[in-house]
Amino acid sequence: MYNGDIMALRCPIVSVLGHVDHGKTSLLDRIRTTRVTTREAGGITQHIGASEIPIGTIKKVSKDLLNIFKADLSIPGILVIDTPGHEAFTSLRKRGGALADIAILVVDINEGFKPQTIEAINILKQCKTPFVVAANKLDKISGWNSINGPFITNFNEQKQHPNALTEFEIKLYENVIAPLNELGFEADVFSRVKDTTKTINVIPVSAMTGEGIPDLLIIIAGLAQKFLEQKLGLNVEGYAKGTVLEIKEEKGLGKTIDAIIYDGIAKAGDYIVIGNPDGVITSKVKALLKPKALDEMMDPRDKFKPSKQIVAATGVKISAPDLDMVIAGSPLRIVSKSEIESAKEEIVQEIEDFEITLDDEGIIIKADTMGSLEALATELRKKNVKIKKAEVGEINKKDVIEATSYAMSNPYNGAIIAFNTKVLNDAKVEIEKNDVKLFEDKIIYKLVEDYEDWIKEMEEALKSDELNKLTKPAILKILPNCIFRQKAPAVCGVEVLYGTLKVGSNLMLEDGKKVGYVKELRNNQQETIKEAKVGMQVPISIDGSLILGRHAKEEDILYVEVPEPEVRKFYHEYKSELRGDELEALNRYTELKQKVENNVFWGM
Repeated sequence: MYNGDIMALRCPIVSVLGHVDHGKTSLLDRIRTTRVTTREAGGITQHIGASEIPIGTIKKVSKDLLNIFKADLSIPGILVIDTPGHEAFTSLRKRGGALADIAILVVDINEGFKPQTIEAINILKQCKTPFVVAANKLDKISGWNSINGPFITNFNEQKQHPNALTEFEIKLYENVIAPLNELGFEADVFSRVKDTTKTINVIPVSAMTGEGIPDLLIIIAGLAQKFLEQKLGLNVEGYAKGTVLEIKEEKGLGKTIDAIIYDGIAKAGDYIVIGNPDGVITSKVKALLKPKALDEMMDPRDKFKPSKQIVAATGVKISAPDLDMVIAGSPLRIVSKSEIESAKEEIVQEIEDFEITLDDEGIIIKADTMGSLEALATELRKKNVKIKKAEVGEINKKDVIEATSYAMSNPYNGAIIAFNTKVLNDAKVEIEKNDVKLFEDKIIYKLVEDYEDWIKEMEEALKSDELNKLTKPAILKILPNCIFRQKAPAVCGVEVLYGTLKVGSNLMLEDGKKVGYVKELRNNQQETIKEAKVGMQVPISIDGSLILGRHAKEEDILYVEVPEPEVRKFYHEYKSELRGDELEALNRYTELKQKVENNVFWGM
């Protein structure tokens, strides 16, 4: 589809990644002079947003640096994508690779790398996406005189105290450059970088004051143009390819689609071809609407403007009939009537590439968009969570019934994780009736953390339940002058020397002879109790063949009989759960059984 005579440069697509609270959206807010951060759940971006920054704005903000960097910018601007995390970056893709041309990795210069930072870099490496580092929160460095302007002109001894410059260099090296070196990257402050093909540019910035924003914009625009000119080539005769960000109900328009067009030309009156897990949807485009420059696609301040033609890369609102079944994250094409079938083939293949691999058993996950679903699945997979069912949509009664059946075979599978999606009333009723755990949140990492905490609680509860079912080991001594009844049942006073004596435990003598079971225990107030621990002296009723005075007498030792399979469980699974005296009781009992059975491996 490439025709060299009509190739133009499109906007490079720039993705912003980083740890959840290192200031990704705050940085964009400073560029756009918006306040998107305060509107997000938990102050953290949960959905993919897009903002178009025209080249005129970049030149205006960075005017003092154009001569310094000798930048001759010919790109039309940049399209910045703000992601809810590095996971969403992987779902923002086009056929054959990542959607982003270049990335900004945001790192708090004071806190340094976090696990999510390292994972984001690994994903960028896997996708072969070039990136720069925005070392944010420069204003938090002790003594730093931060300004709303270029970093490069503020980074000198005339503007900064020597101690502040020293502190900056220490934090820059320890928290940014050294970790990058450990991951195999050469890196330095952008003003010192001589070969951008070998060294990562680190741009110190402050989203709070605006320092470094001109430097960041000029570096991103310059690198995109220099290294990606061939990749940024746009075939102005090619049809539009894109990704659905969100479906919205707009007054006077009905259902509309917010989308990113990453290649080609979209024209009003053409046909939109969209994929979803159930197939392909085709509809005629009624209107293409664009947000104003610097406006945030997901939450614009101003009205959208109708356009007859949209050129990539850009965010666009699309109005067309029959969009009810479209889900966010779906691939789309905008084509002429004659190109519909070839577009459908592309879409089908892209959907097959997207599908989440399911397990034979596992939990149910639901989300509001395909991108969110994939991001959630990716996070859960990292924790080795098995997924039986993964769908976009609301939680319904069928989901709960299925989760209930999963729990019957494995209690850990009786869970539904729902990201930013509704729970229908019939599902709520079903949840109350069944043993299903529902996790709801608008923050992905919080959902994963809550699920992990629940698993730990379940493990402890199941372990405790199984442990309580095992026969606790104990060794008893018949107290002198405390034989109250000789037989049927025998009643005497005993002291628990080691372990925990429970009602129902079978007892044996030192020669291995079984003598009956503990029918009843009482305390010193003659109240019935269920167990007696080490050191307690209690009256005990023994139902069985024991005749006190004949089979056992005062000062004799009795052992709780623990079945061999349970002894093995104690040693191999629950040894750490036993108190010291309980373990001593188990060890002595095992030694006795090995002697009686003439088998040194008994209980092992």
